[in-house]
Amino acid sequence: MAFFASNKNTTPETAEMSFLQHLEAFRWHLVRSAAVVFVFAITIFCLPEIFIDTVLLGPIDQNFISYRTLCSLGHRIGVGDVMCMIVKPVQLQTLEVSEQFFTHMSFSFMSGLILAFPFILWELWKFVRPALKDKEMGPVKIFIVIASFLFLIGISFGYFIMFPMSYNFLINYQMSSKIITNQTLDNYTSFIYTLTLVSGIIFEMPVLVYFLTRMTLLTPQFMRKYRKHAVVIILIASAIITPSPDVTSQMVVAVPMYFLYELSVFISVWTIKKYKLNVL
Repeated sequence: MAFFASNKNTTPETAEMSFLQHLEAFRWHLVRSAAVVFVFAITIFCLPEIFIDTVLLGPIDQNFISYRTLCSLGHRIGVGDVMCMIVKPVQLQTLEVSEQFFTHMSFSFMSGLILAFPFILWELWKFVRPALKDKEMGPVKIFIVIASFLFLIGISFGYFIMFPMSYNFLINYQMSSKIITNQTLDNYTSFIYTLTLVSGIIFEMPVLVYFLTRMTLLTPQFMRKYRKHAVVIILIASAIITPSPDVTSQMVVAVPMYFLYELSVFISVWTIKKYKLNVL
């Protein structure tokens, strides 16, 4: 069984590779990717003062950069202390003897995976490259760069904006003076993982729109027609992400999400023109 035989860029050896040989090649791409993740994870694990105290636990510190920046921004745009957040002092608790160790390991692995994401996409590119035609090489390279950039920007947005806003509201929310919030380390890390990863996935929307448009499953006309509906959904999502009743805080999340939507419309238009797709 031969693969990539029609590609003039492949060598005779590559063109005649069997299915098992392709699996072997793919295995080595996975091994190299895993090795890079492992190196990042080990480095992060060995530097807890930087990555645990400063990165993982940074958002529960009043001096965290996001709190200082948002407060300064609020004063500059003339809304006073509305965007200034006072972080409630909290002492994270562990309920199991092994919880700190396994949390340390999981955080190191997650961080290593995020940092290695561009390299993983690059290894994927090297695997599929022999099957691509000359005219397909450029777009795939651009896709890898854009996908990596959007993912890392999304992770940063979730970590520096979405999580601090949500956390600050929820940790200070109290429905009764008889109830005290004692937060566990596991709950804290699950919350920060969820918001940052969801943000990274949301920022991949232009890439998703590109592929849906290529498959003629989505058109810019459709996105423009339902733009108002999208705005409502974005506002609802921003209200959920930042449950604070303050509209200014919600706009800090809603505006970038709306920008992503408009960028996706542009991507859809460009894809149709680029590949001369016939859409209704």
